[in-house]
Amino acid sequence: MDLCLIICIFAEISDLNNLKMKLVKNTLTGKIMSRISESEPGSLFFISDFSEFNNDEVVGKILSQLEKLGKISRLSNGIYFKPIQSRFGVIYPDTETIVNAIAKRDQAQIMPTGSTAMNLLGLSTQVPMNAVYITTGSSRTINIGKRKITFRRSVPKNFAYKGKIMSLLVQALKSIGEENVTNEHMYTIRDLLMNNQEESTIKNDLQLAPLWIKKLLSQIINEQIHE
Repeated sequence: MDLCLIICIFAEISDLNNLKMKLVKNTLTGKIMSRISESEPGSLFFISDFSEFNNDEVVGKILSQLEKLGKISRLSNGIYFKPIQSRFGVIYPDTETIVNAIAKRDQAQIMPTGSTAMNLLGLSTQVPMNAVYITTGSSRTINIGKRKITFRRSVPKNFAYKGKIMSLLVQALKSIGEENVTNEHMYTIRDLLMNNQEESTIKNDLQLAPLWIKKLLSQIINEQIHE
């Protein structure tokens, strides 16, 4: 076969492949794939992230198909992420990343409670498998592998605290209970209050706390002042 003819054939094949790629990129599937491929590993995706296409049902089917192809992994119903591969397998996003992404999507406030708040403050060394958050959004439970994240709708008062440390302390102490506060807890809380940068908001936040928590924290603060 003539060399020029061979070159022409390969050129035509190349042009066809390029045309196919352009056509794919211009389809809804191609646009979604492009966005995913350009994102960082570990990025989360919701159907609502592609709302500009005005077809949630089709977007949901495309994401499901991309999961089957191994392009993304499914966290929970309607929640996907771009997998991070390691020698031990896929690395899942941490709980904080997931809940913050959900809060952003729902335009809702969230706050850790119970053992989650205790662990974040150093009042407990136990890392909870089941994290519970209060929210201004909808109540729901999300199962992620062996983990469970629960959102419980709560009253606006719980989100009125101006300081992050104080809001977490109130939630943690509610979980511990007035009768179960130990000396070790007191020492940890003392260190938290000494080292936090929220002095200007503490007075306001104390007025929002349940009475027994207000008395406890006021006692610790007064002891610090008189040292």
